[in-house]
Amino acid sequence: MSKKFKFVMVGVSLAATLALTCFYKFGRSIWVPLYLDLKGRRTLDDVVRNIGPVVEPGLQAAFAKAGVAYPPQHITLLAFKEEKRLELWAEQDGAQVLVSAYPIQAASGVAGPKLREGDRQVPEGFYRIEGFNPNSSFHLSMKLNYPNPFDLEHARAEGRTSPGGDIFIHGKASSVGCLAMGDPAVEDLFILANRVGASNIDVIIAPQDFRLRTLAPPQNAPAWLPGLYQDIQQALRPFAVSDVKSS
Repeated sequence: MSKKFKFVMVGVSLAATLALTCFYKFGRSIWVPLYLDLKGRRTLDDVVRNIGPVVEPGLQAAFAKAGVAYPPQHITLLAFKEEKRLELWAEQDGAQVLVSAYPIQAASGVAGPKLREGDRQVPEGFYRIEGFNPNSSFHLSMKLNYPNPFDLEHARAEGRTSPGGDIFIHGKASSVGCLAMGDPAVEDLFILANRVGASNIDVIIAPQDFRLRTLAPPQNAPAWLPGLYQDIQQALRPFAVSDVKSS
C-alpha cells in the first residue's frame, strides 16, 4: 500500500468522522425524530414516572435547605444572558427565596431582544411556559410563549412580520436562540415545572443581572427597549441580590 493511498484513506476517515460528529451535534432535528420513531415516543407521564423518582430527592433537599415547602405553589425562573445563569426562586410566606442556580450551557446571540426569525437572539422580557416536549431533540424541553403580546405589538408597529418563535428551555449544550441547560438541569426543571404547573411559573429573561448593575441598550436598539429594561429591573427587586451572593 503506497504512502499516498494511506494518506488519502486517513483523510477520508477524518472527514467521515468530522461529518458524523457535525451531524450528531447539528442534525438532531433530523436524526432524533427518526430514532424516536424506531424506539417509541415518550409521553409526559413516562418522563414524570421514570425521571421523577431520580431527580425529586435532590429537588426536595434543595427546597428543604432553602426553607421552602415542596412542591411550591409558585416559582420564578430568572435567566441572565451575560452571566449565563438561571436562578430558581420560589415564593414562601409572601417572600421570594432562592432555591437553586444553574449555569446556562449555551445561549446564542448578544445583549438585546429577539426581533426576527433567524437572528439567533435569545428573547428578553416576561414569559410563560406554554408546553412540554418529552421527545425533544435536546432531551427534554419547555416551550416559552415567545412572541408574547408585548413582542407581537411592537413587531406589528415596526412592520416586522416574522418575529420568530419556537423558543425553549432545553437540555444538551448547544442552542440557537434558546436556553440550553444541559440534561441534568433540564430534568430538574422539567419535573419541577410539571409538579408546580405551567400557569404558576414566571420566566424573566434579562440581558444581564440588573440587580448588580445597569446596562445601556445596544446601539440602534428599538425605542421601546429602555422601557422594557426598566420594567425588568423593577421586577427583579423582590429577588434579593444578597441571597444570590451567598448562594
